[in-house]
Amino acid sequence: MMPTLLLQTDAQDEGIEMCSVRVGQTLYGVPVTRILEILGRPAKQPVPLAPSYIGGLVHYRGEVLTAVSLRRLVDLPEHDAVEDILVFEGGDGYFGLLVDEVGEVMTVQPANFESNPSTLDDRRKALFAGTYKLNNALLVMLDPDRLDPMCLAETSPA
Repeated sequence: MMPTLLLQTDAQDEGIEMCSVRVGQTLYGVPVTRILEILGRPAKQPVPLAPSYIGGLVHYRGEVLTAVSLRRLVDLPEHDAVEDILVFEGGDGYFGLLVDEVGEVMTVQPANFESNPSTLDDRRKALFAGTYKLNNALLVMLDPDRLDPMCLAETSPA
């Protein structure tokens, strides 16, 4: 049996698989292991009187999925394009994350990770888990636990 420290080092050398998503001009990444499913352009229903970050409700395998709009969370204007949804399991059941487009799965190296800059406002610090430096871009890391509608309800103004 290999020592635990050696196993952790090997895992870090292999990198972390991220699913890239785009919202506006920004590239975001979500650990692949956290995504249950990607729904390509499902129909969503608006939720009257819901907090602004709720993008709608979606039928998902016999359940109703609350979808959080990343576009609204980062204060981008609405657009008419149909969005994709990443499905996660949260503390209170399944939830979705609406994004403009799902990209590719890429492997990032822990050595290329930078924590959030101190100049980032508190709201964005609560949403973003840091940034990975890519060859020609930055990949803003999203932590699904921070995007869970129940977590957002506790930390965000309506």
